[in-house]
Amino acid sequence: MNKNKFTILDFKRKKQSGGKITMLTAYDYPMAKLVDSAGIDAVLVGDSLGMTVLGYDSTTSVTMDDMIHHCKAVRRGVQRAFLIGDMPFMSYQASDEDAVRNAGRFVKEAGCDAVKIEGGAEAALRVKAIDGAGIPVLGHIGLTPQSAGKLGGYKVQGRDAGTAKKLLADAASLEKAGCFAVVLECIPALLAKKITEKLSIPTIGIGAGRHCSGQVLVTHDLAGYFDKFTPKFVKKYADISPLIRGAVTEFKKETESGCFPGDEHSF
Repeated sequence: MNKNKFTILDFKRKKQSGGKITMLTAYDYPMAKLVDSAGIDAVLVGDSLGMTVLGYDSTTSVTMDDMIHHCKAVRRGVQRAFLIGDMPFMSYQASDEDAVRNAGRFVKEAGCDAVKIEGGAEAALRVKAIDGAGIPVLGHIGLTPQSAGKLGGYKVQGRDAGTAKKLLADAASLEKAGCFAVVLECIPALLAKKITEKLSIPTIGIGAGRHCSGQVLVTHDLAGYFDKFTPKFVKKYADISPLIRGAVTEFKKETESGCFPGDEHSF
């Protein structure tokens, strides 16, 4: 094992010391290698690959085989970061047996260090079963894309007292069930702060303000590689789509005009 590898203990240490945890997504070997070499703490192979890589309209079409395929590729590119596989829709909801079996595939077949599942108190039994099998679990509450239809769409959660109270209870339930950390997605910053202060495990924010124990973003969003839409909480650190499009356009132009390949590109 890489002696510098980020582990479960490092999540705990950063929470205790007040250090910020960094997490990004990756779906293939080249991106995984880039993210890992930048020193990111954790890499999530998110079911967001359904939209960013596979062209689906939502995450619910993603299958276990899709996830295992991409996790295997990412594993080859990750040496230091903690690798988390996102359990897709209906891979854990039906029963504890399904949950443990599919979580086991992420570890055994794809080499993941942990899995992520969506849901609050209703998912606690699944978390307990997976954790009981020796597989670390990252929780996920707030806006949970797999159940966006039930939530009324991709909307901020926890704006009123009732839903805020539920999210606090959900976070506590997930910690009690054994989660090593919890993702807080699209909830008000002050609520995220309250949850973070209440829990002994770290919180990872995405659209949840600066008071979380760490932050996660979709790498395709922060790099401007996925330009179908950009959530409000995303900061674009680069805009590579126009660069790629420009390079392809120039290739087409030079090939059609006969400028490419030149002598320097020929044998």
